[in-house]
This record gives sequence, structure tokens and C-alpha cells, in this order.
Amino acid sequence: MEGQESENAHLVLAHKLFLLTHPDVPDIEKVRLKDEVLSTIKSDCKFDPKFQTLVVSLFCTEFEILGSDGFDCVIDMVSLYETLAANGVVELDQSLLDSMRQSIEDELKKLDEKIADAEENLGESEVREAHLAKSLFYIRIGDKEKALEQLKVTESKTVAVGQKMDLVFYTLLIGFFDMDFDLISKSIDRAKNLFEEGGDWERKNRLKVYEGLYCMATRNFKKAASLFLDSISTFTTYELFPYDTFIFYTVLTSVISLDRVSLKQKVVDAPEILTVIGKIPHLSEFLNSLYDCQYKSFFSAFAGLTEQIKFNRYLYRHFRYYMREVRTVVYSQFLESYKSVTIEAMAKAFGVTVEFIDLELSLFIAAGKLHCKIDKVAGVLETNRPDAKNALYQATIKQGDFLLNRIQKLSRVIDL
Repeated sequence: MEGQESENAHLVLAHKLFLLTHPDVPDIEKVRLKDEVLSTIKSDCKFDPKFQTLVVSLFCTEFEILGSDGFDCVIDMVSLYETLAANGVVELDQSLLDSMRQSIEDELKKLDEKIADAEENLGESEVREAHLAKSLFYIRIGDKEKALEQLKVTESKTVAVGQKMDLVFYTLLIGFFDMDFDLISKSIDRAKNLFEEGGDWERKNRLKVYEGLYCMATRNFKKAASLFLDSISTFTTYELFPYDTFIFYTVLTSVISLDRVSLKQKVVDAPEILTVIGKIPHLSEFLNSLYDCQYKSFFSAFAGLTEQIKFNRYLYRHFRYYMREVRTVVYSQFLESYKSVTIEAMAKAFGVTVEFIDLELSLFIAAGKLHCKIDKVAGVLETNRPDAKNALYQATIKQGDFLLNRIQKLSRVIDL
């Protein structure tokens, strides 16, 4: 895991396969993606040439692909072939299937022999390395269950906390490829427990990025922003994504999570972000126009970013939610400056029609996202910001009533 300088091969391939199945990706783009995927398979993956020809001619997007640091990416050809045959894409060639299974069995036999030899003739570190090689082979062929099982065996042979952490990172990569959030969550908890036993800062900082990505993918944008911001100056997790992508995620999550003052201090003026943000299309204008209250430019940049969000495998599930949250932030910021303002003036500021802004605000007001009301006759928006002290008082009263009710119910039970 150490010294890794490029994005993990199977995560790159997973993203391309995600795009191939996305309904909104243009057909001409899918042709290009298909060529890239096939090129990757032909150049990096080693499997039966006869079956390679079959895959090239009958491309299927249901690949089960996994890779690992320093190892070639290898597809679980047995699973893929059985899937194609089950779906009626190809006729089942039992002899070909048997030969592929035999190839895997032969490799596993060699690995088992190395483990046996290490246990009989070598030391504990060699035994661990032999078990690790078997774990990585299962990862290479895409056998998730056996890979996880073998990683546990390898961990039982591991003493150093740092090496145990590396095994957790392998597990996390498997989880992110399959988007197995349960596995990811348990692995993050496992890593935190390991850190209580010790562990270096480099791995701790890397775990923050893994956890931040998990939080972002599960719509906990506030925690994701906090973890990403903590990792800006110490980022080394290039196996997940390049630094440009990391900054992209940091800005997106921060915009809807931080208040205006914090956004200025931690994002807008952050030197690490300033050095990279110009390389990412529309991102600089998106961030700076929001802070500078240039709402027309903001909407233009936001429209440019939507495709990047929609076609991101970690964010696409939250596309509509994120769109709403960003608009809530920008509309609230605009209205913060006014006691009342005409709908026409607001529409002009955002570069949209009066009808559009009227419909937008109606939906957000009804959902309780904006504290204002529309005077349709006068064509005016009137803000009615809630009193923070009064709101806190009401919340305290409500919680007190709830507590008293619980105490009364408990006293009845005790009396009985």
C-alpha cells in the first residue's frame, strides 16, 4: 500500500463500467468508454486468449473486476462466462469453463504449497507473506467472499498494527468497488479500533479520506466536508482518486455544509485549494461567485457542474438532493440581505425568469427550506427569519414536556 501514486486500477475501471450502464451517457461516449475498457482488459489483464476474443466480440457491462496494489487487474472469467451463458448471450462451452476453473485451481495449489513450505521451513513473516499472496490472488480474480476470508486469516498471522491497517485498506477498496456500505462501515470501525492500539499518522490521515468518501457516498455531507478539510494538507490517498478529484469533493461538500465565514477561511482562501481549483471546469466560478454574491455567474457555473455530479458513481444517487441543498444555500444567502425584495429583482439577479423563481421559491417555502412569504399581488418577497432565542426557548419547553411525560409513565410502572 505504501508509495502508491496512481488511482487504483479497479476503481478506475469500476467508474467506466458505471458510466456504461448510465442511461444519460450519450451512445457515442459509451462507444469510447467501451474501447477504453476493452483496451485496459487486453493490455493489463491476463486470461485465456480464446476467451479474450469472446469478450471483445460480445462485450457485457456486468464485469466483476477487482485489482490491487502492484498486481495486474484480472477479471473473474469463470463468473463472467457463467453470467453470459445464463443470460443467453453465449452458448456454454463446458470444456472452456473447465479449463478456466482448472487454471484457478492450479494457481491456488501453488499458493497453498508456498504456505505449507513457509510454515514448515521459514519464519512467521514469510508465512504471513504467503497468506497475503493468496489473499491478493482472490482479490485479483474477483472472489470477494474468499478474499475477505483469506484477509482475516492473513490478519491472524500479522502482529504489526501498521500491517493490519494495510489489510483494512485492502478491504475498504473491495467495499468501494462493490459500493458495499456495510463492509465499508465495519472496516472503518475496525481501523479506528486498531488506532487505539497504535498506528502512524500517515495511515490515520489516509483513513480520514476513506471515511470522508464513505460519508459523502451515504449523504452525510457535513461530516464528509470536515474530514476532507482535515486532510487537505496531508492527502496521500491517491489509490482512491487524484488530488484534483479530492478538491472537487471538498468544495462540493463544503458549500452546503459550512457557514459563510467558515467557507471563506477554510475553502475560498485555502492555498491548497487555490493551487488546484482552476484546473477543474466551473469549480472556481461556482465557489467564488457564491461567496461574492454573483448569482447569475453562480447559476451558470452550477449548470456546468451538474453533469460531473450526475455521472459520478459516489454522488449520482444524491444528485437531486444536492441540487436542492445548493439552491437552498444560495437563495437563503440572497434573502439574508433583505427585509423585502421584488420577485423581479431576484429573478434578474439570478438571470432567470420571474415565473421560474416564483415556482422555485414556492416549492422551497412549502418544504420549510426558506423563511419568507410571497405577496403575489404586489410581486414582493417578505422575509420572516425565525428568532433564534425564541426558537431555542420553544425547543427547551418541548423537550421539557417530553421528559415530564416520560417520567410520569415511568412512575406508573414503578407504582405497579
